[in-house]
Amino acid sequence: MGSLKRFAKVRMADPRFVVVRLGSLGDIVHTFPAVAGLRDSFPDAQIVWLTHPRWVELVAASGLASQIWPVDSRNMDSVRRTIHQLRVQTWDAAIDYQGLWKAALLPLFGGVRRRIGFSWSSVREYGVPVLYTERVEARSTHVAEQNGELSVRAGAKNGVASCRLRVGDSEVQQVRCDLREKGIERYIVLSPGGGWRSKCWPADRFGALCRKITQELKLACVVNYGPGERELAGSVLQGCAGGGQSLIYDGELGPLMALLRGADCVVGGDTGPLHLAVALGAPAVALFGPTDPKRNGPFPPGDTVLRSANAATTYHRSNETAPSLLELSVEAVFGAVQARLHAGART
Repeated sequence: MGSLKRFAKVRMADPRFVVVRLGSLGDIVHTFPAVAGLRDSFPDAQIVWLTHPRWVELVAASGLASQIWPVDSRNMDSVRRTIHQLRVQTWDAAIDYQGLWKAALLPLFGGVRRRIGFSWSSVREYGVPVLYTERVEARSTHVAEQNGELSVRAGAKNGVASCRLRVGDSEVQQVRCDLREKGIERYIVLSPGGGWRSKCWPADRFGALCRKITQELKLACVVNYGPGERELAGSVLQGCAGGGQSLIYDGELGPLMALLRGADCVVGGDTGPLHLAVALGAPAVALFGPTDPKRNGPFPPGDTVLRSANAATTYHRSNETAPSLLELSVEAVFGAVQARLHAGART
């Protein structure tokens, strides 16, 4: 009996997981629900997230990772350091939510014995599944739920769970102060950029939308832009000339999160800032063209998504705006913004 009592006191060790998602902004946001599902099932687990140094602050905002290890796949010293860190510890499993060679090689060389990733039919880069010990053929449509299938294979009861990102008080106060100095209290964020030009609504239409918002709704417009997009943002602002108050914004990640969370609405395409806004709980109007919103749209669903019935799904990158996006008129998008404002913010 004494030995049984001693045995009952033995506590199983908390599981230790390596989560691999190096980038980018939108992809990381769509990974949060899956890691939240893992965290819900294993609240005391050690979850170490490998990500690019640029996104450490974003991952930290989720509160899901026990530790965040920055790794730059283009820097061999960074890669070697990460592999060494992996090899000197023991792990229950590595989960590669990215599906690229540069991500899958890290746990392999790091000596993680159990490596979970997508199957040949679901992976992003050909050949990567040879590096996994367990391959999951995704059955879900949305990428966030596909990621959740990997979490289930690792032992999670539910593939996805809710995750609300945290924004620092200092960033909130700073952004609020900066806007007030320009006389802005309530505003709508327009995000015209986003990687492939083929999935971006034209800048001149964003400009016309900006004009209608400022003139008819009496709300300011803040045009957000990323690296290499200043000229694009300037074109939007030029199209809004003569309207009400508007400005362009290119803040760092923390202030950007504060800006998005405080917006009355965020309008953008299938881009990182739009998905980040949704994760922050901001009302959104998403403009989709060649990419399928059922696969890449706001998650969880609930925000307004506009897409032409004639849109052909393709993930081929092009520098020309997709014809289906040209079928979304300024009046239709403006109407969607009005309806979203009337519906109010999500709880």
